[in-house]
Amino acid sequence: MPLIEARRLTKTFASGQSAFGMRAAGQVHAVKDVSLTIEAGATLGLVGESGSGKSTLGRMLLRLVEPDSGEVFFDGHDVLRAGGADLRRLRRDMQIIFQDPFGSLDPRMTVEQTVCEPMAIHGSENRKGRRERASEVLRAVGLDASALGRYPHEFSGGQRQRIGIARALLLRPQFIVADEPVSALDVSVGAQIVNLMKQLQHEFSLTYLFISHSMPIVRYLADRIAVMQRGELVEVGDTDQIISAPQHPYTRTLLETTPEIGFSARYDETGIPQ
Repeated sequence: MPLIEARRLTKTFASGQSAFGMRAAGQVHAVKDVSLTIEAGATLGLVGESGSGKSTLGRMLLRLVEPDSGEVFFDGHDVLRAGGADLRRLRRDMQIIFQDPFGSLDPRMTVEQTVCEPMAIHGSENRKGRRERASEVLRAVGLDASALGRYPHEFSGGQRQRIGIARALLLRPQFIVADEPVSALDVSVGAQIVNLMKQLQHEFSLTYLFISHSMPIVRYLADRIAVMQRGELVEVGDTDQIISAPQHPYTRTLLETTPEIGFSARYDETGIPQ
């Protein structure tokens, strides 16, 4: 049984609505009848151009956006029908890493407050226990405990994204939606974050939905790739199959328009493309 299963998810935004509060003319079919599965411990890379519905789909899996129709199951549990304590338990196991490392952290909160916020919401442990756990996850993402008393503006973009990853890890989730987590970073810093996520996946037994518009990054990180166009999944398959023998014209277009250097890049232990 897959860890994540989505069945025929659909989301339409009416005029003046969107998943991000932006205005839209008429009706926008953000996600159309999408079904997918993700096995435990695997990474599904979700690729497509901006506006293809990738982020909306990822948020529906976490029930941050309510679908118009369809079903979502996490480890056999019906996410969309869960409520109260059941939903809180599910949300401990499902977290998100946001795209913008600058906008996703509250500038008025210290790193300790930011990272510990999920535990405070779920009423887990006392402050000392939360601080100890926060120190552990900060070390896991390459930062030390001295960061706890500092504020987001004191860190670089890559360090802020590491803080966001630490926050996502705090409750020891099984499933993480990574919503274009490196698109706002420069190439070398982004490569470090991608390598960090790969390392953390093994260390914490994580399952990822990795959303990206970059085929080279998805090729490096994902076991399987799902290609999304205009709200629909047009192709899903093993990474090698999608890269070497794409079946859909849109997938071929994505591959053809990717700079060749992106496919030949290798990532060493420091995460720097060479």
